[in-house]
Amino acid sequence: MFKEFKEFAFKGNVVDMAVGVIIGGAFGTIVNSLVNDLIMPIFGHLTAGMDFKSLKFVLSEAVMDGTTVVKPEAAICYGNFIQNVINFLIIAISMFCAIKVVTKAFKKKEVEEEIAEPAAPTTDELLTEIRDILKDK
Repeated sequence: MFKEFKEFAFKGNVVDMAVGVIIGGAFGTIVNSLVNDLIMPIFGHLTAGMDFKSLKFVLSEAVMDGTTVVKPEAAICYGNFIQNVINFLIIAISMFCAIKVVTKAFKKKEVEEEIAEPAAPTTDELLTEIRDILKDK
């Protein structure tokens, strides 16, 4: 069982997938920073200084006893949702562009390989050549 697990865990595909997950996590961090530090402040400036993270619909106010919170506030944080949707859209667009570039590169490579290899003659062409050779004799 240990041998089978070792073969599975160290296959190229599993290692490649693990690297992809790690790179994806790092990419997510970069996108979060892009949205939080660059894009959302611009939206905030355009909307008269509104902070999207603070946008919420309060269902019930927090109950306080002096400085102690007895019952926390219940709220729907739609501003945070908007920010997460923007994160998702940026990641989705980035992945779409990356996949499109990779797909285009693979198609270009396939076309170059097809051009490099002469096309094999079809059966009809071979039979026609044989017939012509036999006619000449």
